[in-house]
Amino acid sequence: MNSSILKTQLESVTENGTYKHTVQPIVTGSSVLALKYKDGVMLAADCLASRTILAGSGELSDFQHVQTTLKGVMLEEHVFDDDQEIGTKSIYKLLSNIMYNRRSKIDPLWNKFIVAGIDEGEHFLGFVDLYGTTYKANVLATGFGAHIAIPILRKYAEQKSDVLTEAEASEILDMCMRVLYYRDARSFNKVQKAKITNEGIDITAPYSLSTNWDFAESIIGYGA
Repeated sequence: MNSSILKTQLESVTENGTYKHTVQPIVTGSSVLALKYKDGVMLAADCLASRTILAGSGELSDFQHVQTTLKGVMLEEHVFDDDQEIGTKSIYKLLSNIMYNRRSKIDPLWNKFIVAGIDEGEHFLGFVDLYGTTYKANVLATGFGAHIAIPILRKYAEQKSDVLTEAEASEILDMCMRVLYYRDARSFNKVQKAKITNEGIDITAPYSLSTNWDFAESIIGYGA
């Protein structure tokens, strides 16, 4: 998922020569949703400056900084050529250290991440925020989705991850993204999904969700 909107500088130099760090996100992504199902892990994000697989909401330029850092680590590991690979769990721990390190410098990276994959046969789904806080769960969400979509995901998916089919997982994520589009002013009805299974990674092309605004006529108290 690409965006042409970029923040020009992560930090800028003031007239007296001191550095000014980012203290407020400028270009932000919307919600990212993720759930486990019986064959793998599936994520969904709208196309408002978001990413998937390592899916993140928040400051786009900070995401790009993390992406560059992780690519450098992966390249260094590849150069060793020792038949060892950095798995999903290792990336999860590394990302936590990166975020906690920047938070400790009072210069946090303004992102929340969902890390998804299959590591040693285990379906892995983990969350990392700008403080370096981490936790794992069967359903996760960032952004406004953490408030609106999590209850839906917990009701329809959290306790059923071992039996949930791919089609059912996809339908649940579509339902959540549709609700977010109705409720989140910083959301978009064009979304992408990504799934990780034993066969590999598959990312869909962007597609538009079907919507119906007829219910708005019955809402009273939010304008004329």
